[in-house]
Amino acid sequence: MTPELARRILLATDFSEVAERAAAVARAYARALGAALHILHVAWPGDELAGRLLLGMEKDVGPDIAVTRAVEFGSPAARIVDYARRHQIDLIVVGTHGRTGVSRVLLGSVAERVIRTAPCPVLAVPLAALPSAEAPEAAAPERQRCLVCGGPSDDLICESCRARIRGEALERKQREERAGRG
Repeated sequence: MTPELARRILLATDFSEVAERAAAVARAYARALGAALHILHVAWPGDELAGRLLLGMEKDVGPDIAVTRAVEFGSPAARIVDYARRHQIDLIVVGTHGRTGVSRVLLGSVAERVIRTAPCPVLAVPLAALPSAEAPEAAAPERQRCLVCGGPSDDLICESCRARIRGEALERKQREERAGRG
């Protein structure tokens, strides 16, 4: 059995640069699949600019793709997932800032929450997905540093510090168990 192609694609936008990248990807998918494109912005009450910005995004899509625009209010991730359920969306496209570690924990990630709770596949588009006129292509992403030792690491805590922390926790647990026996 082959999976059905997406017939309804939801682009969730906050009008940021990364959302513009996601919009380009969503338009390409909608055009390639012959799908209808829903463009959703979750706004704060009183945000009157969103409607005009969505209209501009609709014009960028072109006449060959059916577009539905929507503005909703509330928690962005919850509203995106709810909209997808109500409109039987087949694919959600969102931009992701690519935050990791502490910044993701502190700032949260709408894309991550959508991915975890969506009723359909989610395509998360990072800022680096398409070449940017502003950013030099040769620039390598800056590698983050371990929070414990400060050394370069792909994760919040490097593997050697993680192993040391696990070992210390195991030793503490064993001491507590021995103390409880005596």
